[in-house]
Amino acid sequence: MAILSDAATEVLVPLAALVGIAFAVAQWVIVSRVKLSPSAGGDRDKDALGDALIEEEEGLNDHNVVVRCAEIQNAIAEGATSFLFTEYQYVGIFMSIFAVVIFVFLGSVEGFSTRTHPCTYSKDKECKPALFNALFSTVSFLLGAITSVVSGFLGMKIATYANARTTLEARKGVGKAFITAFRSGAVMGFLLASNGLLVLYITINLFKLYYGDDWEGLFESITGYGLGGSSMALFGRVGGGIYTKAADVGADLVGKVERNIPEDDPRNPAVIADNVGDNVGDIAGMGSDLFGSYAESSCAALVVASISSFGVNHDFTGMCYPLLVSSVGIIVCLITTLFATDFFEIKAVKEIEPALKKQLIISTALMTVGIALISWLALPAKFTIFNFGEQKEVSNWGLFLCVAIGLWAGLIIGYVTEYYTSNAYSPVQDVADACRTGAATNVIFGLALGYKSVIIPIFAIAVGIYVSFTIAAMYGIAVAALGMLSTIATGLSIDAYGPISDNAGGIAEMAGMSHRIRERTDALDAAGNTTAAIGKGFAIGSAALVSLALFGAFVSRAGVKVVDVLSPKVIIGLVVGAMLPYWFSAMTMKSVGSAALEMVEEVRRQFNTIPGLMEGTGKPDYANCVKISTDASIKQMIPPGALVMLTPLVVGTFFGVQTLSGVLAGALVSGVQVAISASNTGGAWDNAKKYIEAGASEHARSLGPKGSDCHKAAVIGDTIGDPLKDTSGPSLNILIKLMAVESLVFAPFFATHGGILFKLF
Repeated sequence: MAILSDAATEVLVPLAALVGIAFAVAQWVIVSRVKLSPSAGGDRDKDALGDALIEEEEGLNDHNVVVRCAEIQNAIAEGATSFLFTEYQYVGIFMSIFAVVIFVFLGSVEGFSTRTHPCTYSKDKECKPALFNALFSTVSFLLGAITSVVSGFLGMKIATYANARTTLEARKGVGKAFITAFRSGAVMGFLLASNGLLVLYITINLFKLYYGDDWEGLFESITGYGLGGSSMALFGRVGGGIYTKAADVGADLVGKVERNIPEDDPRNPAVIADNVGDNVGDIAGMGSDLFGSYAESSCAALVVASISSFGVNHDFTGMCYPLLVSSVGIIVCLITTLFATDFFEIKAVKEIEPALKKQLIISTALMTVGIALISWLALPAKFTIFNFGEQKEVSNWGLFLCVAIGLWAGLIIGYVTEYYTSNAYSPVQDVADACRTGAATNVIFGLALGYKSVIIPIFAIAVGIYVSFTIAAMYGIAVAALGMLSTIATGLSIDAYGPISDNAGGIAEMAGMSHRIRERTDALDAAGNTTAAIGKGFAIGSAALVSLALFGAFVSRAGVKVVDVLSPKVIIGLVVGAMLPYWFSAMTMKSVGSAALEMVEEVRRQFNTIPGLMEGTGKPDYANCVKISTDASIKQMIPPGALVMLTPLVVGTFFGVQTLSGVLAGALVSGVQVAISASNTGGAWDNAKKYIEAGASEHARSLGPKGSDCHKAAVIGDTIGDPLKDTSGPSLNILIKLMAVESLVFAPFFATHGGILFKLF
């Protein structure tokens, strides 16, 4: 028996989630104290007076600057809100149609019968009717989708609320600006982690009222929650990615390369669309993506646990082990965040990146202790785990090792990503150096760097898979994925910090603030760029483990005893599955390219036809560029989304579970490699450009300054890398997870009615 009682578990999980939400609200309240309206002179307390003196000393206490910052912030917030509302209307239609598909397919497994039937794994027990499983799976799908949408939307709202406040705080020093941006990122991180946990926990308890002792049916229907979360994430990532990169490429090519004006110059018509894009792609898209990973890894672990000794013996605390790991994660991340905001103060630019990296190390070290504690308290000393038709005996310390190896593999992937994408190290400096001979050598070096950066993360994932599977079969892999995501609140805080800092720099430039302020925001942004790459590394690494765990659950549920790679049915699946990431990437890259083409033409047209635009006397038409990005991304996100959502349905229905197993394995193996190399190549090109622009070392100064041939070659590399690192790369991890979770949800249908073509011939 476990030390922790069921009653204690029922209190601990929701309590941790509520603490996380309360912490997020507290951080938001602190950020909101930075006023976006010019302050009246009379009612200042002592601290405010000190701050005002600093501002006046720098000649920056200018009411016009504050007003201008507020105006720009409103324009960005309005653009982001209107885009997300438009996107969610289209996605809402899809969600409704797909919910009907889930209900019809799963309901038809036993001809829409309302009679109980023998359970799939425990034949001596009666399970609830298939029709009600279909209904509850549909409800959990809708709940997951809504939670994902809300997570993304709240993140975007917080980011657009905080960007101008970060700019204004930069007047008082880099430390104040850093804390404002980081606190705002923490609001998103903690809200998302806590909401995901709370909604999942409440859903399980509500479903239990109907299912009673039928835990097999209960947790099978809960898998819809992961499917809902990931399907929304796909559209958020692809739609947001196309939006942000169309604007970014358009703004860079015409503004920097052709017109030789700085980044975020207010004369550039695409500049507002570019800043809106950071929020809808990097914030809302990333939020939905990591929420999807979290929901799926929890669902995969719960499905396997429900047919293991935890489920068979109705051990509620053991069953909730994945949720308890996430609960401990929220508390650990809360303590970790205080190190950045309260315990240590950032005083110089060079301290920013180490402070962010310390967050990863502190959270991982504390979480290791937390996992050991919860494994000792919540698990019996020995228990059995379902392993393809057999029960495998596992100890509580074995399971601790599985979670810990996932956690540390995540840290390794994060650090390797940072080594290959930060301009503090030789790989990116070599790429910058290659710009001496033009854009072509820059592109060659960048591609080579991306391919090379795949090696160590794949070894880390491989070791994680082998050790966790050896100890606890597929359940071990599911909890290893959960271990990697257990510090999601800290990971997301660091990740959201990047786009907020990027926007802050843009606002400083557009508001005409001094060069010193722009240097501070650039330093925040450069650190944010590297941490964004680390965030993508985590997302891809966890996606590999999550999809493998889901694959294992699918194979078990579909009754596949062994996946034989020498069977022609499996081989054709493997080959087609390995091709899918390339097909998907081709679609998303081309979408960005055609949208960027339209944007470039519009920006050129405005520069050529609006009198006085280059001189700063004419006003650009920002709204038209925002409209181009919005229309293009909404139209172009449908085909890649349809490819991912329809593939498992078509393959499973017409070719059966063996071929679908091959497709899932092929997509996983090829998708992870393509995703890592695409993300890191793009990140390296971006930071090579920033390395030349900053001119912080003798080597960097020899390549600069801005506007030189070297710099223009770096801008071209950065522009090519934009869709790789922010559209295709990050969307691929959703492709591999989403196909796996969709196959798991529809597994009962595929097992009963699948393989129509092979039955005919």
